[in-house]
Amino acid sequence: MQVETVTATKKQSWLESSKIYLHKRVAILFFFGFSAGLPILLVFSTLSFWLRESGVSRASIGFFSWIALAYAFKWMWSPFVDRLSIPLLTRWLGRRRSWLLLSQASITLALIGMATSDPQQNLALFAIFALVVAYSSATQDIVIDAYRIESAPEKFQAAMAAAYMTGYRLAMIMAGAGSLAIAAWASETDAYQLSAWSTAYYAMAACMGVGIITTFIAKEPDYQDTQKQQLDKVSNQLNKAQVPVGLARFIAWLNTAIVSPFADFFKRYGKHAILILALIGSYRISDIVMGIMANPFYSDMGYTKGEVAAISKVFGVIMTLVGAGLGGILLNRFSTYSILFLGAFLVVLTNLIFAVLAFVGKDLTLLAVIISMDNISAGIATTAFITYISKLTNIEFSATQYALFSSMMLLFPKFIAGFSGVYVDSFGYVNFFVASALIGVPVLGLIMVLKKVIKT
Repeated sequence: MQVETVTATKKQSWLESSKIYLHKRVAILFFFGFSAGLPILLVFSTLSFWLRESGVSRASIGFFSWIALAYAFKWMWSPFVDRLSIPLLTRWLGRRRSWLLLSQASITLALIGMATSDPQQNLALFAIFALVVAYSSATQDIVIDAYRIESAPEKFQAAMAAAYMTGYRLAMIMAGAGSLAIAAWASETDAYQLSAWSTAYYAMAACMGVGIITTFIAKEPDYQDTQKQQLDKVSNQLNKAQVPVGLARFIAWLNTAIVSPFADFFKRYGKHAILILALIGSYRISDIVMGIMANPFYSDMGYTKGEVAAISKVFGVIMTLVGAGLGGILLNRFSTYSILFLGAFLVVLTNLIFAVLAFVGKDLTLLAVIISMDNISAGIATTAFITYISKLTNIEFSATQYALFSSMMLLFPKFIAGFSGVYVDSFGYVNFFVASALIGVPVLGLIMVLKKVIKT
């Protein structure tokens, strides 16, 4: 009888863990996740497919991927996004939603600009529009991350991260498989056609309407502006020291918006802060380095846009939902470090299977298995990572600290990924995928060390 009671309680706890996804706050993050996930592939792997089909070399595609480094440097302007108001818009929508609307409108217009450009004719202009997409998308990420942290207590954060990740991954499938399917549908032949890619990017610009509508529906988060209190305190101290009022206010702003967020993190975590930053900076390295060459790999292996899109659309959607949802539930039941380890291990394993496909050759069944594993592992890993850095963030400095952490996640991996095309040209795809898996192994050791010294 006692065993049955314990079992029933355990089953009930799983059910209760799942019910949190029905909350309105969680649903809002699903749609914001879609808005955040849509642009990144349009300046990353989908763009690399377009460039490769238009005749751009693999080496150039690798270097072109550095456009996405905008996501790695967003911490540089996050204090301004965190603290500055936008004339008229902020009074109408509030600080967070006004920045959201501005960034989403910029993404939409820049995608339209890409759709009207041709990389064969004017690669520089094409790159400028792609840069605008990347920087506007990074700005949107800053605001959404701050919104998520500020709009709900900690008990909602894992579910909100999972919902965000589900929307994010669905948008990536739309921007990846969806855009390829649209381009394939709009193509009259298998040869490169600018009109086909233009149609796809016009469609992606229209999909940004999801984020814009959500911005108007969402409620501006209620938060106590403790930073304003700190700013006034520092400013008054400087005034007493006979510092001119204008200069005192500027120095106080720099201290509150830039110095304090970084000082706060090191004060809270002390000597372990360096280990935490090392994990953040390397956690997604295997996935990101491999990702830039995935679509050129499909193209070079002889897969058509339609084949890649069809497999991604069927298996990718299912496994994305499974991965993100499972990740959120697991995080409610097990330690964050345990799920971080699981996600990182699955990513390493997936990259090794890519090496098998490169060795075997074109195989649609094996491609379906790989895309399925890639989506489920990315869903678990990213949900765990978002939850982890959210817990590291002090709500008083939500935008700046989260932007710093998420930027560090991308900086080193994106830089290394820029040389991926050169590596493939020199050593081939099999060696590339094996190497991209091996560089993720030290991450597993780092997670184990941190799990022992820090309880999260």
